[in-house]
Amino acid sequence: MERVLDHGSGAAEASVKRWRELLASERDAAMLYTRLAEAETGERQEIFRELAETELRHAAHWTAKLESAGAAVPAPGGPSLRTRLLGAAADKLTVRRVLPLIERAEHADAGMYDDEPDALPEMAADERAHAGTLSRLIASGDGSPDPVRQIARRERWHRGDRSGALRAGVFGVSDGLVSNTALVMGFAGSGVSHGATLLAGVAGLLAGSFSMAAGEYISMSSQREMFQREISLEQAELDEKPEEERGELVLIYRAKGLAAPDAERLADKIMADRGVALDTLTREELGLDPDQLGSPWSAALSSLLAFAAGAFVVVLPYLIGSGTAALVAAVVLALAAMFGVGATIGALNGRSAVRMGVRQMAVGAVAAAVTFGVGHLIGAHIS
Repeated sequence: MERVLDHGSGAAEASVKRWRELLASERDAAMLYTRLAEAETGERQEIFRELAETELRHAAHWTAKLESAGAAVPAPGGPSLRTRLLGAAADKLTVRRVLPLIERAEHADAGMYDDEPDALPEMAADERAHAGTLSRLIASGDGSPDPVRQIARRERWHRGDRSGALRAGVFGVSDGLVSNTALVMGFAGSGVSHGATLLAGVAGLLAGSFSMAAGEYISMSSQREMFQREISLEQAELDEKPEEERGELVLIYRAKGLAAPDAERLADKIMADRGVALDTLTREELGLDPDQLGSPWSAALSSLLAFAAGAFVVVLPYLIGSGTAALVAAVVLALAAMFGVGATIGALNGRSAVRMGVRQMAVGAVAAAVTFGVGHLIGAHIS
């Protein structure tokens, strides 16, 4: 039996005040979820009702704490201004549009009971589950199965390059072309010897290639380590709180439109194999493909070779020629390569190849012209 608090102590008064605030918060949350349930139908309506019932159970706990302490229990009041505004927005617009606002608040409050000595153990898990439920409801849109995932499974050509190699390669070629063309044009404009211009081009090629490779390796390694940490944390949660993770799976599939019994059966089948469970939670909850976390070495090598290929275009004429002929050839080859890279990017993105090619060529031409002019001015001044 709980002891009655001595209301003469400051600690007792602080506890009663805190319980009343938590009671008011839980009641208001229950009213909000009830309002959202009224604006929904089907399985999503049932999910909101269950969320409201959970909040009412929490409210009942704080009511019991106040009664056992001999403190007055506030009478239920009306919804807060926030709840009224969110409810009105859900009615006028859709629940889907207001869910992100509610989700942010739930994520902020997910740990509200972690350090609360008077809360029941399951209350902290309930609050974290609420935030996850809202995230799943937002991700599922109108509750139907995600068409993007269905298409991706059926039509593999829609999948992006998750290894990072293609992305690094495209940017590497573009950077190599623009930066080394500008560098070589700057030296050519200054009037230095053919050998000095060639040396500058080769130095720019090597420095840029290794710089891009190092940057991509560090970036991709950091990203991969972050993803692996997220997966390891999910593994720990699966080992320590399997029932909570099962509940998350049930909520995920209910948010996607499955009826509660079907979602529970599917979750049970998945949880029967821990490897499958971890893979599923990684994909559904974290949005990661554990088989495609990206290869730092692949991205680095691709970036190095791509930058070198782009940078070599403007160096080639100076390897086989000299003087004005080499300069003109370098400009023509660089502009043609820039157009080709831009057109390729446009075609891959489903946009106008000609427009993207002209844009890429124009950007590179401006950079080359500016550095040529600056080099010419510096060269004239030095001479």
